[in-house]
Amino acid sequence: MKDKYIDLIEQSFDFPQDEFSVEDNELHFHDIPLMELIKQYGTPLKITYLPKISQQINRAKRMFNVAMAKVDYKGSYNYCYCTKSSHFSFVLEEAMKNDIHLETSSAYDIHIINALYDSGVIDKDRYIICNGFKRPQYVENIAQLINDGFENTIPVIDNKEEIDLYDDAITQKCKIGIRIASEEEPKFEFYTSRLGIRYNDIINFYKTKIQKNKKFKLKMLHFFINTG
Repeated sequence: MKDKYIDLIEQSFDFPQDEFSVEDNELHFHDIPLMELIKQYGTPLKITYLPKISQQINRAKRMFNVAMAKVDYKGSYNYCYCTKSSHFSFVLEEAMKNDIHLETSSAYDIHIINALYDSGVIDKDRYIICNGFKRPQYVENIAQLINDGFENTIPVIDNKEEIDLYDDAITQKCKIGIRIASEEEPKFEFYTSRLGIRYNDIINFYKTKIQKNKKFKLKMLHFFINTG
C-alpha cells in the first residue's frame, strides 16, 4: 500500500523538478536545505522564492514577443500582475522591478495601489486593470484612483448597470474596459453577470452608454472564456 507523502508527489507531479533536489534523503529547494529551515521555524512553513517571480514574468514576455513576431502583430504586450495572487509587499515589489502593470480584484487592492504609489514603487502612469465584482466600496475606491490622477486606471465592466456607478462617482475622463462573456449562451436561464456582458448586447451597450458619453473612452475588451 502506498501511503507516504512521496507516493502522492510521484503520482501527481514530475519529480524531481528543476527547483527541487534530494540530498541525503532531505529535500532542497533551489539548493536551500528545507529541513534546516523547518528546524529553525517549524511547520507549517511557506517559502517565497523571489527570483522565480521575475523569471516567470520575463518568460511570459518572451513567449508573447515570439508569438507577436510570428504574426507580425504591431501592438504591444503589457504584463499585469494580479494582486490577489499575493498581497505581500516583498512579492509586489519584486514583480514591479520588471516594468509591469497591475490588476485588482477587490476594494482592498486599491489600498495596495495607493501604498505602492506612496512608497515610490509605482507612478500614476501605470495601467491599473480593475476586474472583479464591484461592490460599493470597490467602486468608490476605483473612482478615488481616477479622480486622483491615475489616468490609466481601467475599470472592466461586467454588467450593464455598472457604468452608471462610475458616471456618478468619477469626475475625470475615464478609460473603460468591457468584459465579454464570449461563450455564454444569450438565452441561458441561469446567466450571471460574473461572466461578463452577453456578446450580442455589446454593440448596443457601447453605442448607448459609452460612445455618447464624453467622460468615457473604450480602451479594453476582456474576453472571458468559460472553461469550467
